[in-house]
Amino acid sequence: MAVLIGANTRTYKFALGAALLDAAAEGRSEILLRDLAVPYAMGLVRHLGQAPQVSQKGERGEKDFLSVAEREAAESLRLGSPTEELLAAAVDSMPRMVMQKFHNLRGEGAEVPHRFYEVTGRSHERVVRLSKELRDIAQSEQAPTLRGELSARWSIVETSFAIGIGQSLIREGVVVDMSTLQLTDRQRRRSVAGVTDAVIGFQRGLCLICADLITLGIDSVAVDHVFPLSFRRLLPTGGKGTTPDLDAVWNLAPTHAGCNGQKSNRLPTEQETFRLAQRNEAIMQSPVPLRKTLELTLKRNKHSSTRPGEWFTFIQHVRDLL
Repeated sequence: MAVLIGANTRTYKFALGAALLDAAAEGRSEILLRDLAVPYAMGLVRHLGQAPQVSQKGERGEKDFLSVAEREAAESLRLGSPTEELLAAAVDSMPRMVMQKFHNLRGEGAEVPHRFYEVTGRSHERVVRLSKELRDIAQSEQAPTLRGELSARWSIVETSFAIGIGQSLIREGVVVDMSTLQLTDRQRRRSVAGVTDAVIGFQRGLCLICADLITLGIDSVAVDHVFPLSFRRLLPTGGKGTTPDLDAVWNLAPTHAGCNGQKSNRLPTEQETFRLAQRNEAIMQSPVPLRKTLELTLKRNKHSSTRPGEWFTFIQHVRDLL
């Protein structure tokens, strides 16, 4: 929930989440803040070379952590670890910024139900105590899925920050490259994230067909066209943009490969269409551009893109057409 939901003004929570998962996967119950700051800072430095890590609307001072990271990036990458200036900036900023807000969700006072850490001590003696809940997640079968979601969400938020560069995201959202099953910013020709990693969290990690858990790295996974492409010929062809695009994100869902093979090209059941609508409604709470992509689908098909529950109406409309 901390990864999938919430307004993102910077990408700090993704760098912190990755560092926390690595520490907890080792079975550690505590780690020095200075040691946790190393993978946190290096994660941000590596991503700075790919895309913006903050909205381009605001100005940053010289002492802003990202300003320091930009100045120290080249030397940190050469060393393979943060410079002393970058490390000091991370140790100083983490507790009063990202670590205070990591558990927050979208909405006033909303938080995830468990605390994943607490920070104790002062100055350079600060210790981060990792909770049992965090260790359980990091050592569970679902850890690879969560890491994939975190990476995908990080990339999606970066892409939303790059809207000033790629105005196509405002007009078109992201499109799907069906040959690679990657979400792509069409104007910059940049792959944003894999479809499975980008949306599986909004399905609560479940197969859309059988509703059982998908374990990435263990289960064989397929991306299903919930409404099969073979039915596209039955859809009415009206004016431009009025025929539902069955190759778009709204109609693609991770499933077990075996379930997908058994489904073949049949129409989805009522339970499957309900799960699809529920998944798409969840995506509508996510940051741009994934949300924008679904909003545009509804608008192009003359449905409200802001009314809660509209995906249930739209998907039932598509089902009725077929």
